[in-house]
Order: sequence, then C-alpha cells, then structure tokens
Amino acid sequence: MNHQPPGESPATRAVTAGRRYQGNSLNVPLWSTSTWQAEGLDDMRKRATGMRPGEFYSRYANPTVRAFEEAVADLEGAEDALAFASGMGAVASTVLALCSAGDHIVIQRQIYAGTLAFVQGACGRFGIEHTVVDGTEPGAFAAAVRPGRTMLVIAESPSNPRLDLVDLADLGAVRGPFKVVDSTFATPIGQHPLEFGIDLVLHSATKGIAGHNDATLGVVAGERELLEAIWSYAVLHGASPSPHDALNGLRGIRTLAVRQRHQSDAALRLAGALLACAALGRE
Repeated sequence: MNHQPPGESPATRAVTAGRRYQGNSLNVPLWSTSTWQAEGLDDMRKRATGMRPGEFYSRYANPTVRAFEEAVADLEGAEDALAFASGMGAVASTVLALCSAGDHIVIQRQIYAGTLAFVQGACGRFGIEHTVVDGTEPGAFAAAVRPGRTMLVIAESPSNPRLDLVDLADLGAVRGPFKVVDSTFATPIGQHPLEFGIDLVLHSATKGIAGHNDATLGVVAGERELLEAIWSYAVLHGASPSPHDALNGLRGIRTLAVRQRHQSDAALRLAGALLACAALGRE
C-alpha cells in the first residue's frame, strides 16, 4: 500500500495526487482519444497483449483515466485503483471477475439496491449463490461464510440510503473470501477500509468523489495483483470510463476535503436542530 508522507493531510493529498501525466501543466490534460499510433506490428502486438497498456486503446487504459485512478489509490492508501463507467460497472465487473458458477457471496441487507439486485438477479442466473445478512450485527458476515465456496463478502458502510454502519474491523477479520466494502458515502477522506484488512474498497465516484453532478464513474482500489485480475475481465466487460468524466472526477477530488467538511458541519447543525425540535415536542 501507499503511505502518506508524515504530516501530510488527506486534504493535501487530494490536491497533489494523480499528477504523474500532466508534465509542466497545472492540470491533468484530457486525452480524448480512442486509439494510439503504434511503431509497427511488433509494438502493436506487445501493447495488445500487455497488462493495462498505456497508449493502445482507451478501453484498456487512458492517461486521463489513469490519473484519476492513481489519485483515488493515493487517497485510499492502496497500491492501485481501477475506474469504470459507473459504480454499478465497478460492482458487476468485480463480482464477475472473481466469482464463477457454484461460488457463494455473502452480502449485507443494508446495501445499495442496485448491488443487491445484481447479486440476487444476474448472479443467480449465472449459478452464483448468495446469503443476505444483517451487516450491523457483529459476526454476521463470518457466520454466513461457506468455507471453500464463499468467494466474496460485500458490505457497504455507511450504507445507501439509511447510513447503517458496519464494524470494519469485524469484517476485516473474516478469513477466506475476498472482502469488498462500498465506501461511497464516506469517500476516501472519511475512512480507509483497507486499513482494517479489507481487500477492495469500491466507490460510486459519481457521488461524493466527483461531487458536481457532471460525471458518472465507479472505482475500486486495493492490491495491484488483485486489480489486474479484475482488469483482465473488465476489459472484456466493457464498462470503461470516459476520460471526460475522469477529468471531472479529478476536479472533484481537488475539492473533496473542503466539500466534505462543509457537508459534515451542515449535517451536524441540521441534526442538532431536529433534536431540539423533538425535545420541544415532548415538553
């Protein structure tokens, strides 16, 4: 995993991360291209068969998208990250990359409805079984694991939309399957699931990370070797992100710490006002 330099705050990392491709420019450039020119057949063959080749075909990789991925990885303290055209693109590609017919998934009840629908619907048709648990109950994930068959444990904390919380340390202690946490609501500024023994942290970056309602993105971060396995399937699945959306996602990252601080302060004031109203109603 990456480690932030001593004394460098997450807000600073949000401003400085993901700038490897910008050269002397003050902003990451937009690589609005689908294909790159090769030096010849051998060069083209090498790129076509390589892992996430940098200048080949934008479904495989794109410099603007890579800048976004590296910024997320930096904020999460992860080795790398992989972006998608949406949060559900990230969910579907991750699940189908790691699970096959006969495998089993443990998923919490308090989770984004689209994720649950995908596991209950499409995965069931592909012969992937699942068990739904109460994610707020200690030990529930571990108790539902089927040794040798459970490939994934999927959680979301805070959950969408009711903001239920999962004990990440309890989840990280589960042995055997890969553990995935959807951290969309918290963002990388709010929590770092990987520090608790989670294998993959996932975001619908459309929401808090991008933050301006003008980008549709998903991203998953974790160990590079695991992400390469997911990429090998994802490049065939085709839920590839647009470099335009990735650039807007990077812009959102630059202001993420400031926006989250204001949102949290406003939420706390609103909660205090509602508690005060409830107290008046009881008098």
